Amino acid sequence: MQKGFFFEPLFQTMYLPFEQLPENSRVWVYQSERKLTEKEIELVRKRLERFCEGWNTHGNGMPTSFDILNEQILVLAVDESGLGASGCSIDSSVKALRELESLLGVNLTDQGKISVRNSEGDLKVFPALGLRSKVQTGELNQEQEVINPMIRIKADLQNLWQPVRNSWLNKYFPN
Repeated sequence: MQKGFFFEPLFQTMYLPFEQLPENSRVWVYQSERKLTEKEIELVRKRLERFCEGWNTHGNGMPTSFDILNEQILVLAVDESGLGASGCSIDSSVKALRELESLLGVNLTDQGKISVRNSEGDLKVFPALGLRSKVQTGELNQEQEVINPMIRIKADLQNLWQPVRNSWLNKYFPN
């Protein structure tokens, strides 16, 4: 190395604890149809930490992290302030999640489901098809909360849940 020349990568560690990522980090929210066991959560943590360490866009590492909410919701996050996530890097994250699906026997990547939380904090996951019948049977009501599909950045996670009555699901209820 030449004297006076100093090279330091922009980001040294690609995986960071979730709370250390900036609020404008891009996030993706994935829902399991059931709660994960403690053993499964530990497996998810190990696998996703290893994935985040190597997650890159066109060979360049990105500061990344994940969080597990309610033992059932996975949030992947990437700080795009240096480099944006490319289509290939997003595909690699989906591949990692599909591997977890296979190991755990759960569905994370199917976007055709709705997570609903009641006042006690209990989660139910419904297929998006057939929501009208869930309203008619009372399984889905306006007092519950649903995951906000508009979540795009880490700061939005403070509004992850929105009342069903204020969501797109309100169209299924008689006014």
